[in-house]
Amino acid sequence: MLRELRPAIIILVLLTLITGLAYPLAMTAIAGVIFPKQAQGSLIEKDGKVVGSALIGQEFKDDKYFHGRPSATSAPDPADSTKTVSAPYNAANSGGSNLGPTSRALNDRVKEDVEKLKAENPSAAVPVDLVTTSGSGLDPDISPEAALFQVPRVAKARNMPEDLVRQMVVMSTEGRLAGLLGEPRVNVLALNLALDRAATK
Repeated sequence: MLRELRPAIIILVLLTLITGLAYPLAMTAIAGVIFPKQAQGSLIEKDGKVVGSALIGQEFKDDKYFHGRPSATSAPDPADSTKTVSAPYNAANSGGSNLGPTSRALNDRVKEDVEKLKAENPSAAVPVDLVTTSGSGLDPDISPEAALFQVPRVAKARNMPEDLVRQMVVMSTEGRLAGLLGEPRVNVLALNLALDRAATK
């Protein structure tokens, strides 16, 4: 019986070493050489300090900053570990709210967000990505329409001309990958950092 098992054990050990160790290490090394920034998490620095990643959104509440999509991620309640509390953009608990189209809680939350945004910019239609969460809850990007919708609030809070802020949104807009894949988008963190740099000049 050992004679029959030995080849199977040897193949198992060899394939484990090749596919579980050698291949991942080789791909990690190659990625580090070809795409060093992406392999390190696409980190964004400000004054030599890491302030976030281009791949994970952050919550911005101040009027002088562009706001990202709502995030439905949560974290354990510090007061009661059997419950959870809202923790926007919590990368340790990526996921959507799982609330469906017939959910009263979702409907009420979206209505409240739409009313708040209409009060902020009554002359424009509210872009859908400013009131709906993404599937991961970590989306770092918004549509150009969502960014342009926020221009009046940001310009007023920063005491900057709206045309200048609008121009920064246009300059921060990334197109479709290879002109075909995805939708045009604006990275919220990168745009806010560009605004901070412009304000200091």
